[in-house]
Amino acid sequence: QLQLVESGGGLVQPGGSLRLSCAASGVMWNFFAIGWFRQAPGKERERVSCISVGGSSTNYADSVKGRFTISRDNAKNTVYLQMNSLTPEDTGVYYCAASRGSCSNPGAYWGQGTQVTVSS
Repeated sequence: QLQLVESGGGLVQPGGSLRLSCAASGVMWNFFAIGWFRQAPGKERERVSCISVGGSSTNYADSVKGRFTISRDNAKNTVYLQMNSLTPEDTGVYYCAASRGSCSNPGAYWGQGTQVTVSS
Protein backbone atom coordinates (compact mmCIF):
# COMPACT_ATOMS: atom_id res chain seq x y z
CA GLN A 1 0.00 0.00 0.00
CA LEU A 2 1.21 3.49 -0.86
CA GLN A 3 -0.22 6.73 0.47
CA LEU A 4 0.33 10.00 -1.39
CA VAL A 5 -0.18 13.49 -0.02
CA GLU A 6 0.05 16.59 -2.21
CA SER A 7 0.86 20.05 -0.92
CA GLY A 8 1.96 23.43 -2.20
CA GLY A 9 -1.12 24.58 -4.05
CA GLY A 10 -2.63 28.01 -3.65
CA LEU A 11 -3.56 31.25 -5.33
CA VAL A 12 -0.97 32.86 -7.57
CA GLN A 13 -1.01 35.69 -10.08
CA PRO A 14 -0.43 35.05 -13.78
CA GLY A 15 3.27 34.77 -14.45
CA GLY A 16 3.95 33.51 -10.96
CA SER A 17 5.36 30.22 -9.72
CA LEU A 18 4.42 27.41 -7.38
CA ARG A 19 6.13 24.22 -6.32
CA LEU A 20 3.94 21.25 -5.60
CA SER A 21 5.09 18.33 -3.49
CA CYS A 22 3.88 14.75 -3.46
CA ALA A 23 4.99 12.93 -0.34
CA ALA A 24 4.69 9.17 -0.22
CA SER A 25 4.55 6.72 2.62
CA GLY A 26 4.43 2.98 2.47
CA VAL A 27 6.49 0.23 1.05
CA MET A 28 8.14 -0.10 -2.34
CA TRP A 29 8.19 3.61 -3.16
CA ASN A 30 11.19 3.07 -5.41
CA PHE A 31 9.21 0.73 -7.68
CA PHE A 32 6.74 3.39 -8.78
CA ALA A 33 6.80 6.02 -11.48
CA ILE A 34 5.03 9.18 -10.36
CA GLY A 35 2.78 11.34 -12.47
CA TRP A 36 1.17 14.72 -11.91
CA PHE A 37 -2.34 15.19 -13.21
CA ARG A 38 -4.71 18.10 -13.17
CA GLN A 39 -8.40 18.60 -13.59
CA ALA A 40 -9.99 21.93 -14.36
CA PRO A 41 -13.69 22.58 -13.78
CA GLY A 42 -15.74 21.05 -16.57
CA LYS A 43 -12.72 19.39 -18.16
CA GLU A 44 -11.30 15.92 -18.19
CA ARG A 45 -8.33 15.05 -16.07
CA GLU A 46 -5.04 15.27 -17.95
CA ARG A 47 -1.56 14.16 -17.16
CA VAL A 48 0.87 17.05 -17.14
CA SER A 49 4.08 15.25 -16.30
CA CYS A 50 5.57 11.96 -15.21
CA ILE A 51 8.93 10.83 -13.85
CA SER A 52 10.36 7.35 -14.07
CA VAL A 53 11.22 5.08 -11.17
CA GLY A 54 14.85 6.15 -11.01
CA GLY A 55 14.17 9.72 -12.05
CA SER A 56 16.24 9.59 -15.22
CA SER A 57 13.29 9.93 -17.59
CA THR A 58 10.60 12.58 -17.60
CA ASN A 59 7.80 13.64 -19.90
CA TYR A 60 5.51 16.62 -20.14
CA ALA A 61 2.27 17.62 -21.78
CA ASP A 62 2.79 20.08 -24.60
CA SER A 63 0.86 22.71 -22.69
CA VAL A 64 3.45 22.80 -19.88
CA LYS A 65 6.72 22.06 -21.67
CA GLY A 66 9.36 24.63 -20.87
CA ARG A 67 7.40 25.91 -17.86
CA PHE A 68 7.03 22.90 -15.52
CA THR A 69 9.78 20.70 -14.15
CA ILE A 70 9.25 17.41 -12.38
CA SER A 71 11.84 15.90 -10.05
CA ARG A 72 12.02 13.26 -7.36
CA ASP A 73 14.03 12.77 -4.21
CA ASN A 74 13.86 9.08 -3.44
CA ALA A 75 15.63 9.57 -0.12
CA LYS A 76 12.75 11.80 0.97
CA ASN A 77 10.03 9.79 -0.80
CA THR A 78 8.92 13.00 -2.48
CA VAL A 79 8.21 14.14 -6.03
CA TYR A 80 8.09 17.83 -6.89
CA LEU A 81 6.46 19.80 -9.66
CA GLN A 82 8.00 23.23 -10.17
CA MET A 83 5.53 25.38 -12.10
CA ASN A 84 6.70 28.67 -13.62
CA SER A 85 5.07 31.27 -15.85
CA LEU A 86 1.65 30.18 -14.70
CA THR A 87 -1.43 31.19 -16.66
CA PRO A 88 -5.13 31.02 -15.79
CA GLU A 89 -5.33 27.91 -17.96
CA ASP A 90 -3.18 26.12 -15.38
CA THR A 91 -5.93 26.46 -12.79
CA GLY A 92 -7.26 23.18 -11.46
CA VAL A 93 -6.89 20.48 -8.87
CA TYR A 94 -3.51 18.81 -9.13
CA TYR A 95 -3.10 15.17 -8.19
CA CYS A 96 -0.11 12.92 -8.02
CA ALA A 97 -0.41 9.24 -8.83
CA ALA A 98 1.93 6.28 -8.51
CA SER A 99 2.18 3.81 -11.38
CA ARG A 100 3.86 0.44 -10.99
CA GLY A 101 7.16 0.31 -12.85
CA SER A 102 6.52 2.79 -15.64
CA CYS A 103 4.75 6.02 -16.59
CA SER A 104 2.96 3.95 -19.24
CA ASN A 105 0.98 2.11 -16.59
CA PRO A 106 -2.20 3.52 -15.05
CA GLY A 107 -2.11 5.16 -11.66
CA ALA A 108 -2.47 2.59 -8.92
CA TYR A 109 -2.48 5.02 -6.01
CA TRP A 110 -3.69 8.61 -5.94
CA GLY A 111 -3.40 11.54 -3.63
CA GLN A 112 -6.31 13.71 -2.54
CA GLY A 113 -5.29 16.67 -4.69
CA THR A 114 -4.24 20.25 -4.12
CA GLN A 115 -5.95 23.29 -5.62
CA VAL A 116 -4.01 25.65 -7.87
CA THR A 117 -5.69 28.89 -8.85
CA VAL A 118 -4.02 31.35 -11.21
CA SER A 119 -5.81 34.65 -11.17
CA SER A 120 -5.17 38.35 -10.89
